[in-house]
Amino acid sequence: MNITRENVDALNAVVKVDIAKEDYSDKVEKILVDYRKTANIPGFRKGHVPMGLVKKQYGKAVLVDEVNKLLQDALNKYLTEEKLDVLGQPLPKTQDEIDWDAEGFSFEFELGLSPEFEVSLKSKKAITQYNIVADEKMINEQIERIQKQYGKLVSQDIVEKDSEITGAYTNEEKEIDNTVTLTLDKFKGKSTAKQFIGAKAGDVITLKTKGLFDDDHDLMHALKLTHDDVHGLDIEVNFTITEINNRELADLDQELFDKLFGNGEVTSVTELKAKIKEDAEKQFVQQADQKLLNDVTEYLVENTKFDLPAEFLTKWMQTAGEKEMDADQAREEYEKSEKSLRYQLIEGKLITDNNVQVTMDDIKGHAREMIKGQMAQFGQMNPSDKELDDIAARVLGNQEEARRISEQLISQKLLAVYKEKANIKIKELSYEKFVKEVYGDK
Repeated sequence: MNITRENVDALNAVVKVDIAKEDYSDKVEKILVDYRKTANIPGFRKGHVPMGLVKKQYGKAVLVDEVNKLLQDALNKYLTEEKLDVLGQPLPKTQDEIDWDAEGFSFEFELGLSPEFEVSLKSKKAITQYNIVADEKMINEQIERIQKQYGKLVSQDIVEKDSEITGAYTNEEKEIDNTVTLTLDKFKGKSTAKQFIGAKAGDVITLKTKGLFDDDHDLMHALKLTHDDVHGLDIEVNFTITEINNRELADLDQELFDKLFGNGEVTSVTELKAKIKEDAEKQFVQQADQKLLNDVTEYLVENTKFDLPAEFLTKWMQTAGEKEMDADQAREEYEKSEKSLRYQLIEGKLITDNNVQVTMDDIKGHAREMIKGQMAQFGQMNPSDKELDDIAARVLGNQEEARRISEQLISQKLLAVYKEKANIKIKELSYEKFVKEVYGDK
């Protein structure tokens, strides 16, 4: 067997594989001998079929199968030994009908080669890394929510600004009849809230659905309708008040602290605020890190310049998926996936250049911590090592889950590289200001 390569350019090559008779003849002969032992052909006892008849009946199919196996093995071995970094898979070049009666065969494959390029994390303009803090306003609002959640309901005769109102939305035509408990701050307009002030149990308030809430999801919940049903809905509904309550705030005492955090973990309002701040800022770190990851990714894709074997990849996409595409569909698919492909190559380069590695011990450790956190949510605070190991083994037995965890760890390690080597400026701000700056007023 002989394999040669011709580089068309820096991104494209053609590999030619020449297979001679001596490369496959012994293997084909052995398979046909085995066939003869088991062949069941009328007129002959098993194991006594003439070899010529076996070759006539099975020889061509065995030859084709063995040559194709030999070809694939040789091609894969060649790519590995030559350390060729290819994109997609080798594409067989179109050739005239193969003469399988010949003694030797030649096959040609097109290759798309990965480009050579350098990656720089040193952007001219610094990329912002946000340090999100829980400010006094947020902490106090969280404390008030906790006090309301654990507070007592006190019955009221009339609706006041902070009342909790239970009642039913009804509309005969749309068959709406849904009981809910609401607070007046949920409504979009102040005029709607004013209609309720001073109302009593048994009173009926007529409301227009258009502009009732800021979000269609609130209207879906209120009327118990689907998104399609509430989108653009402009009708009147009646709200019949059945119950009016005021929520008396729970005292900030040791009983409440113990309910929230366990016996003696928090013993004062100062410690409560510190705990709320700590827990909130742990969650903010994930959001800030994701934002940084997105921004660095965007910078790298936009500023790391290299060419791709676009024509080859477009042809490869025509046959690579579950459904074959025509040339126009493949071109459209390539254009949609080009940015993602570029980042995959950049990421691979960064992983190599920075020796980013994820070991099986890393994956097991991450799985254990993930499971430990989930168990804590259900009150299991001290699982044994055996419990964690057994559950982790079941989780990692799912290859898709193991792959997902591996990708998460790689992202975490790349993020550490970005924080160390990229041109980054730290910006500290409250969560409210972070949301406004990053997502706008929503």
